[in-house]
Amino acid sequence: MPNLRQKILILYLADSALDSRVIGWTIYDGTGKNNHTTGDSDKPPYATGMDALRAGWRVIQFPQLIPPYPGDEFSTSFNKHEFIFEQLEEAHG
Repeated sequence: MPNLRQKILILYLADSALDSRVIGWTIYDGTGKNNHTTGDSDKPPYATGMDALRAGWRVIQFPQLIPPYPGDEFSTSFNKHEFIFEQLEEAHG
């Protein structure tokens, strides 16, 4: 039986479309092969969410589309366009 572990890729996109550019990201590797940390790269792993799909990542969560509350259109807050992807990969050992 394969020893599968989950890898998680979180991409923050410029808007709610999967083909928009990546503006932030993080990776969690349950296989233990890589130990990513915040800010460990200046370049995103993929240019768009579609590029991640083409590389074999599976979308497991789309962002909830919530219109801005009146008066909050220009306030800063969390990034609303968070997409969560996963891959299952065999772990050895």
